[in-house]
Amino acid sequence: MNVNELKTFNHKVFGVLPLIQVGDKPYFGATAAAKMLGYSNTSDAISRHTKKDGVAFHEVIDSLGRKQKAKFISEGNLYRLITNSKLPNSEQFETWVFDEVLPSIRKHGAYMTTQTIDNIINDPEFGIQLLTTLKKEREEKEKALRTIEIQRPKVVYADAVEVSEDTVLVKDLATVLRQKGVNIGEVRLFKWLRENGYLCKQKGEMWNMPTQRSLELGVIVVKHGLRTGSNGEMKKTRTPKITGKGQVYFINKILEEQGLLAM
Repeated sequence: MNVNELKTFNHKVFGVLPLIQVGDKPYFGATAAAKMLGYSNTSDAISRHTKKDGVAFHEVIDSLGRKQKAKFISEGNLYRLITNSKLPNSEQFETWVFDEVLPSIRKHGAYMTTQTIDNIINDPEFGIQLLTTLKKEREEKEKALRTIEIQRPKVVYADAVEVSEDTVLVKDLATVLRQKGVNIGEVRLFKWLRENGYLCKQKGEMWNMPTQRSLELGVIVVKHGLRTGSNGEMKKTRTPKITGKGQVYFINKILEEQGLLAM
């Protein structure tokens, strides 16, 4: 593949991924990759999750036959899009790109264009530098893949909880936190919620009720109920409960505060 020559790779699930080579490095079609990874706003995703020094532009022909400048991103930036993607089969996309697409354009561990071969023959120092660069890229890839594997269970857990309509008691949230290594119980968690402005501190009817801040964040709600008193009369009850969004919010916040959140 010549420098800046556009090449396309097809997948029955994800579609067509354009790829160019800049120097000795592959660059992937930014918009196409973002769409494949499930981002609804591709421009925003590319802006938020990629670095500018890993971006290149290439002239392509659009559906109307016009020449347009398209954005392409480096391997590192593609890792970042994969890491932040919430697409259920993002792992399948990752496998396709890094186990099929890239190996199909690599030979002997390098992007061996005619120009590259000539450079190695005429300048052995160039070959040493190329191998050093490839080693560094491989190490970065392995590190990125490890990060993806570490984060994926946490992301899956967060997604599963956040979309749940169920609410849980404060004691249930404390149980989850203990399972994640935080030394906390129901009483201490109630205290933490009060001290950090999520539950009301004043004694009386408002004791342990969600603050306006909690209500606006959507992390705590009040569940109303009835119970039978000692005299047989029915009494109204109000119980603070943690929403699905709140479970993710508080778990991440407390784990980060305790230094237990994997970055």
